[in-house]
Amino acid sequence: MAQEVIMPKWGLTMKEGKVSRWLKAEGDPVKAGEPLFEVETDKITNSVEAPADGVLAKIIVPEGGVAAVQAVLGVIAAPGETVDVAGGAPAAAEPAPAGASSDAAPAASGAAPAKDGEFVKAMPAARKLARELEVDLSTVTGTGRDGAVTMKDVQEAADAAFAGFNASRKAIEFARKKGIDLTQVAGTGEDGRITKADILRAMNPAAEAPAAAAPAQAADTVIPMEGVRKLIADNMQASLTNAAQLTVFVEIDATGMVELRGKLLARNKRNPDYRLSYNDIVSYAVCRALKRHPIMNSTLQDDGIHLHDYVNLGIAVSIDNGLIVPNVKNADKYGLEGLRTEVRDVATRARKGGLSMDEISGGTFTISNVSMLGVDGFTPILNPPETGILGVGRIVEKPAVKDGAVCVRQMMTLSLTFNHMTTDGAPAMAFLRELGDMLEDPGLMIV
Repeated sequence: MAQEVIMPKWGLTMKEGKVSRWLKAEGDPVKAGEPLFEVETDKITNSVEAPADGVLAKIIVPEGGVAAVQAVLGVIAAPGETVDVAGGAPAAAEPAPAGASSDAAPAASGAAPAKDGEFVKAMPAARKLARELEVDLSTVTGTGRDGAVTMKDVQEAADAAFAGFNASRKAIEFARKKGIDLTQVAGTGEDGRITKADILRAMNPAAEAPAAAAPAQAADTVIPMEGVRKLIADNMQASLTNAAQLTVFVEIDATGMVELRGKLLARNKRNPDYRLSYNDIVSYAVCRALKRHPIMNSTLQDDGIHLHDYVNLGIAVSIDNGLIVPNVKNADKYGLEGLRTEVRDVATRARKGGLSMDEISGGTFTISNVSMLGVDGFTPILNPPETGILGVGRIVEKPAVKDGAVCVRQMMTLSLTFNHMTTDGAPAMAFLRELGDMLEDPGLMIV
């Protein structure tokens, strides 16, 4: 019996993924549990195992294609089994139109477009794309199973509307919305390409022409909003939309932390591989402070606020194509030296692409350190569904008052963004103040 291959859901915020690579070709034999394809999200690229033995009968979403979670990407069938997957994925279950007979024969694959007012069978993703491209589904020929309209069918229908015009899709859509016949518009762009300005002139032919043509400008470099960049953008927007975020700041005297790091480096100077960063010390202090302020070590989920007895500490790491947040599991169980090793390990593997899905999910609190970029302070965005994220700025020498005298001290700004839906300002500020006290006087971390 044929087995559908679907887009997995990794994490609460994942809505779609990109098929970056198929590890098998159509017709290849596959075994349950062996890597079948790779999925790229905003967090990671990871391989997905085949759900069953058989033959990869059909690849529905090709490499580079983006699909919603639970969408059908391909079909595995038994050797010799015939699977009706012509041109598209098996259609998702749709409500039957009112009055339809339950034993009505299904439409053939590649069915003709529906008549006006007739129910159109289409994949959910195809309906969404049709709305975005303003394509009337009743005019689209479905090539999916049982004649269902697929995303490919919608895209081809939209592209067909643009055929024959030397104009961008946006310009054509603008002309259609304004009721302008593009056959009557003269293009002034490169190679006679019709621009939005040409359409605006066609809408107002009485407008005065410019006295002299403006100097030609170099074309803009356009970075497509797709792949990892789009997924990060979507998740960050969702974070701001779904949480009541508030950020508070505190400037601390980090001289004590600087001195502690110096002493530990000096003690281990005979070990050429020994490294200790300020971020390691901050991470250790955060774990101690979270245990004393458990509301900050919580996640907001559908059934309520989950307080965690463990700290899965997320470390924001910049990579070539975006940002990833691996987390150290049970970070509160480590001493400073042990935590230093674990933080460095996940950060290094994050940059090399060697993380597992478990290491980028299940975090309870995140640290984002931008000190290496020369930034004093910033407003970090929450990593859902966590309650808090700590922003760490650079350490810089400043004049300060110490014991009634003005002197030069090592100062650092900490910024805490928290979800006001989960906790109020006073508990969050109490956590930030205690964390600052620990970094000012590291001895407080052990009491």
